[in-house]
Amino acid sequence: MTLRRRGEKATISIQEHMAIDVCPGPIRPIKQISDYFPRFPRGLPPATGPRAAAPPDAPARPAEASAGRRSPSDGAREEDEDVDQLFGAYGASPGPSPGPSPGPSPARPPAKPPEEEPDADGYESDDCTVLGTLDFSLLYDQENNALHCTISKAKVPKLMFSPKGLKPMDHNGLADPYVKLHLLPGASKANKLRTKTLRNTLNPTWNETLTYYGITDEDMIRKTLRISVCDEDKFRHNEFIGETRVPLKKLKPNHTKTFSICLEKQLPVDKMEDKSLEERGRILISLKYSSQKQGLLVGIVRCAHLAAMDANGYSDPYVKTYLKPDVDKKSKHKTAVKKKTLNPEFNEEFCYEIKHGDLAKKTLEVTVWDYDIGKSNDFIGGVVLGINAKGERLKHWFDCLKNKDKRIERWHTLTNELPGAVLSD
Repeated sequence: MTLRRRGEKATISIQEHMAIDVCPGPIRPIKQISDYFPRFPRGLPPATGPRAAAPPDAPARPAEASAGRRSPSDGAREEDEDVDQLFGAYGASPGPSPGPSPGPSPARPPAKPPEEEPDADGYESDDCTVLGTLDFSLLYDQENNALHCTISKAKVPKLMFSPKGLKPMDHNGLADPYVKLHLLPGASKANKLRTKTLRNTLNPTWNETLTYYGITDEDMIRKTLRISVCDEDKFRHNEFIGETRVPLKKLKPNHTKTFSICLEKQLPVDKMEDKSLEERGRILISLKYSSQKQGLLVGIVRCAHLAAMDANGYSDPYVKTYLKPDVDKKSKHKTAVKKKTLNPEFNEEFCYEIKHGDLAKKTLEVTVWDYDIGKSNDFIGGVVLGINAKGERLKHWFDCLKNKDKRIERWHTLTNELPGAVLSD
């Protein structure tokens, strides 16, 4: 509608005239519907009546303006100003008045910035905030070919809305966290280690050391340790909380390195890894050529982190050795079976009577099997030592030929396929 100045003749359109007949009283245009339904930071405004008190720093109205007779349009304008003052006090500013102002409008107080509302889950979007941090240390024992990982604790707040901490996974706002380790690349079931589970806590402290045996210098160059924090659930699948990955080449031999790292979201595992070289565990083999016995002594010491072949999550492993080519098929030796374990200790030694000069033409084949009753045994993994081998396997064989009467132990990686081998028991 068109507002008029005092003393001017009112001009009313036919639409406004019809509206007045239907709805008697002054008509005020609706500026924005959101102006009349503001979002107050804390509850409702203190003044909800038709006329709210003016802010304390607003100038007072002149007495002349309030003493005289008010026209309907003046009353409408005053109510608009009152609404403007009400919303302005809470940070909402309605649009400008459509009509001309009778004079300079009083200065309004600056709008207060809207208060920040906490996130729905009480966490920021930063991964370190949402997923928490983990304290741990790593030590590579080069002499014993062992990697020690000590899981200390997770930094979790006392209050749920603190800046750091694990995300609550259970309905009670707590979690049942545990930590598991994987060496990548490699078969996850063969080299998985995990801590104990701590119940109903957001402040887990483990102080638990997990050890990988059979770690070589070659592994320290190309392997990465994946550390995952999960929430155990008895009735559903365990829930992933966060993870971190540490390339082992960052570690110095025989030097403990401490980490305090923010957990990250789950990263995809490289599926382009050559499946023909899938790792199935480690085996510790000793070689010695005995001048006294005129033969090669092959010692099967132990295995570590074997792949689980049975439904119970374990295997019943044993080891077979062949010295090939084996024309008479008399070179087969077999260890005892170790029940329900993925880290068996054998400490058995076999002797192959052979001249030292003939060893250069031979190949030692070592295979690990899972014993089953009533059906064929399952192949776990194997390794071949000889002049046609590569890396640590070739070096082990060469050192044995070079150093008579000296026992040499080396860890070797078991793979799920052997070139040219017949994998039948």
